[in-house]
Amino acid sequence: MDVLIVGAGPTGLALGIDLARRGVSALVVEKAAGLFPGSRGKGLQPRTREVFDDLGVIDAIQAAGGAYPVGMIWRAGERLGEHHMADPVEPDESAPYASSWMVPQWRTQEILYARLTELGGRVEFGREVVDLVQDAAGVRARCADGTELAARYAVAADGGRSAVRRALGVRMTGRTVDPKPMLVADVRITGLDRDNWHFFAAGEGPVSKDSVVLAACPLAGTEDFQVYADFPEGTAVDLSPDGVRRLVADRTHLAAEDVTEVRWASDFRPREALADRFRAGRVFLAGDAAHVHSPAGGQGLNTSVQDAYNLGWKLAAVLRGGADPALLDTYEEERRAVAADMLGLTSGVHRGEVRRGAATSQLGLHYRDSSLTRETRTAPAGPVLAGDRAPDATVAGVRLFDAFRGPHWTLLALDTEAPASLPEAVRVVRGPAHPAYGGGLFLVRPDGYVGWTGAPGAAVPAEYLERVGMGTGVGVGVRVG
Repeated sequence: MDVLIVGAGPTGLALGIDLARRGVSALVVEKAAGLFPGSRGKGLQPRTREVFDDLGVIDAIQAAGGAYPVGMIWRAGERLGEHHMADPVEPDESAPYASSWMVPQWRTQEILYARLTELGGRVEFGREVVDLVQDAAGVRARCADGTELAARYAVAADGGRSAVRRALGVRMTGRTVDPKPMLVADVRITGLDRDNWHFFAAGEGPVSKDSVVLAACPLAGTEDFQVYADFPEGTAVDLSPDGVRRLVADRTHLAAEDVTEVRWASDFRPREALADRFRAGRVFLAGDAAHVHSPAGGQGLNTSVQDAYNLGWKLAAVLRGGADPALLDTYEEERRAVAADMLGLTSGVHRGEVRRGAATSQLGLHYRDSSLTRETRTAPAGPVLAGDRAPDATVAGVRLFDAFRGPHWTLLALDTEAPASLPEAVRVVRGPAHPAYGGGLFLVRPDGYVGWTGAPGAAVPAEYLERVGMGTGVGVGVRVG
């Protein structure tokens, strides 16, 4: 086995999909008997929707979800008015997925699991990893049932209480964002419309974040509502169905019997923490195993999926493309910085200092400072620099996201000729200059970021191609214009 992935949440499943489509043998193990049953991470940001487009699940994601509803403020059984949770962002050619899309986490995982099995990937449920050791040749994971699993590399995607992280001795540094415990539950409710996200306020005077005592959001594609509420510090949260019903009755104009079913409930205390390392030898930390945070702003699941998306192609380049294993160091270099920034953003949203919208879309994330990024132009002629997300565009009739889709690299030769010889792994798109890019050469990584740029007539350096695991040969050409 090439890669052992511990944890079948969105992170582990997305990584499994990426490795499966690249021909890397991987096994996902999950200590639970099945997929996560709750809605916790319900918001998919625009950048994650682009990732899901590439992974082949965007149609199912679009069909399963819906746009976020407008908020409605209630007090004493009366509607006070609408509340807009996010600044509006309109889609355009460069960013076709402009706003958050609501899909309950359990449904997102079902879609990812179906795609993984379609590609021949495997998940073993009821398989708990309790310890892990490694040497120069690989890793060995010991399971709770006494069996062992061996692989060349392992990825800890087993959540904030990661057993693998503890086995590695990797510390997490962080702090409490809010000492108040919070409840989140998936419930069925009668007496509330599904056109609004309902916020119930207490007290008198202007409504503020602190006066909202309960929120109930209709979950797109389901008959459920997701209920959120916080409690005074030190409260023991009652997660029983009767406890959830009493909570709704105490804090809204609804009666306990209006909660007809409690499908899932959990409690947590918002905190932020970052693993001191994202790599320890042959083991990588991803998702909540590497970073935990407030759920405000809908960043966690999205950052976690993009951890997997960053790591997948690099593991494949080393395991199948002959790249120097040092390429794997760029996973921590790139993703730990993104995660650190994300922690500050989510805490800002939690405190009401940052508005949802463009700030939380993740379309502006970049790797300009990465050692894997090469900006060789002395005077860039357009808005895209090496390290930036490669925007969508239509170049002489060809949509770039269609050209990018798949596990290959893509070279855009805009208003210039492409180099005469390129590796087999590179798809070439030729066309005129485009306002989203300008002119020149743009080598787009498999994860949709520009790795190298060149002025017209430049050649991609051989050492760069070797570093990312691409040999020489004739490129795959898509003639445009």
